[in-house]
Amino acid sequence: MSLQLQEHIEKDGFRLRGLASSRIDGFSDAVFAFALTLLVVSLEVPKTFAQLQESLRGFVPFAIVFYLLMQVWWAHYQYFRRFGTHDEWTIRLNSMLLFVVLFYVYPLKFLFSFITDLMMGLPQHAFENDGQLRQLMMLYGVGYAAIHFLVAALYCNGFRQRKHLELNDLEVRLARGYITRSAGIGAIGVLACLVAFILPANLAGSSGYTYLLVWLFLRLHDWRTRKLVKKQTALHELTPSSH
Repeated sequence: MSLQLQEHIEKDGFRLRGLASSRIDGFSDAVFAFALTLLVVSLEVPKTFAQLQESLRGFVPFAIVFYLLMQVWWAHYQYFRRFGTHDEWTIRLNSMLLFVVLFYVYPLKFLFSFITDLMMGLPQHAFENDGQLRQLMMLYGVGYAAIHFLVAALYCNGFRQRKHLELNDLEVRLARGYITRSAGIGAIGVLACLVAFILPANLAGSSGYTYLLVWLFLRLHDWRTRKLVKKQTALHELTPSSH
């Protein structure tokens, strides 16, 4: 891992314990790479300009899903660099997370292809009725929540081993914050799912606006984390002078 990336992850003061690559890292990276391959594996080399234009329309949904998968990969990467756990529960939770990532590749691509075509004013033939749109939004919400709850579960498992990992006071507080962060994002996914269920079927797509709460939640959470780190750092600096 490059020094710059290492410094970026540990800038909040949490010491990194998983600097050495492991078989879990290698397997997980292979699964993420395969998930990205699934996004484009169905594409064929266009034989006409019309087919080329149709392929280019798939660039936007591909870019969106690529970005979302990279966000999951980054959260996964951060956890294993911070905690470096390889116990049985880590393997179980990691396996479930990778399973959900693979399962949701096609639903993600379908959803954002539909949204892109809708914004471009193209004819819509994706759904036979409004109820199917509701099901898709709920499916997305369930997957979104599951991924972030599993990341939170990984952090809970790491926090459970805090004595073995010798977490200091700051790291204990930060670990709780990592759990809250991931679980909070997952809760917004559940909320979006409920909104899609409650709204009339023809308005179920509006449940997507619920995910704007993620931005607000992260701003508040990250502000609180920075305040905590600043306070803990100041306390640590004052402690030696008191002796």
